[in-house]
Amino acid sequence: MKRWIPWNATGRVQVVITIALLALTDHSHGRDQPVPAQRAALLQSLPPERKQRLRAISQTISDEVPLVIAHRGASGYLPEHTTEAATLAHALGADFIEQDVVLSSDGVAVVLHDVTLEGITNVARLFPKRSRDGKFFVFDFTLAELRRLSISERYPRPDHENESHRFPQDTGRFGLSTLEEHLQLIKGLNVSRSRNVGVYVEIKQPKLHRQQKLDPSKEVLRVLGKYGYSNADDRVFVQCFDESEILRLRTELKCQLPLIQLLLDEPSGEDLARIAKVADGIGVRIDAVVDGISPDDPMHVRVSNVVKNAHQHAMMVHAWTLRTDALPDYAPSSKAMIDWLVREAGVDGIFTDQPDILLSWRQGVQAAGRLEGPFKLLGNGLSESD
Repeated sequence: MKRWIPWNATGRVQVVITIALLALTDHSHGRDQPVPAQRAALLQSLPPERKQRLRAISQTISDEVPLVIAHRGASGYLPEHTTEAATLAHALGADFIEQDVVLSSDGVAVVLHDVTLEGITNVARLFPKRSRDGKFFVFDFTLAELRRLSISERYPRPDHENESHRFPQDTGRFGLSTLEEHLQLIKGLNVSRSRNVGVYVEIKQPKLHRQQKLDPSKEVLRVLGKYGYSNADDRVFVQCFDESEILRLRTELKCQLPLIQLLLDEPSGEDLARIAKVADGIGVRIDAVVDGISPDDPMHVRVSNVVKNAHQHAMMVHAWTLRTDALPDYAPSSKAMIDWLVREAGVDGIFTDQPDILLSWRQGVQAAGRLEGPFKLLGNGLSESD
């Protein structure tokens, strides 16, 4: 089991990335010891722009291990991506709140997980003639038309056993909101509650949008910039599954925000080396990190090398999605699953539908000793001029 090594800053605080990464340790003395030469070589090999960005990111998230990312808001308790779900996530204490973004036909950034509407809205009843082969695409509707729709709980559905734990599907009136409205809400709550909750924006299917003469990346960056999210040390992540779009964000659109490359499959070493040239981290499924009980030892789980390998490329790893009412068959409890993801595998953040459960785990563990991840402020190592 991995152990995190505490460090105390002395003198003038200098920001660096921790122990460059958990993989670069020496276990020969019964506890993890850093290997300075390897660590320094890795950090010094990074391009100056990347080092500067990682310093800023490490300063922003240094006290939160693992990051608690409210998946579509507190979507385990309220319909996903509603302002009500975002408000509850903020109240429960999440570090970041996620917003998936699609564009309306008039180019407005709307917070919604899918590019289609039929899964969680009453669009088929209100606009029965607007479908394309049974699908109702967001970018076929103006914002004014989208405002007429009601959002319902995506779950329960037949493959979820604990149906009663989700918000009743036929209860309440929830509507679609814009990215701007979500940012206004979170910014306002940060003031009224004296918090600094971040935003975690996903750009959905940019190529499909551009076929409709829409550019979600440009619009997302515009709205984020309007609300002060423009630098690496701002409380924001931008994520996308489209690797070419992550590259476009960094190069053509000059995005300095932390970028997360989402992946459906476990990446190879070559994949990670390529992604690390552009992105600051990866987002992977929890079963790409922990994929079951070891057949040779039922007391241990199988942990992949994805986190270790990503850390060797100075990239953070955020795992998705922890649903306490839909755990993998091999996980006996939420606590066990979190232990495996954080203590065994070393993930840096977890997307969860129930942020309070993950927060309770973190608070309980930190009560016995502070957790410190690989993107931690230290008082030694790289100076700001490096």
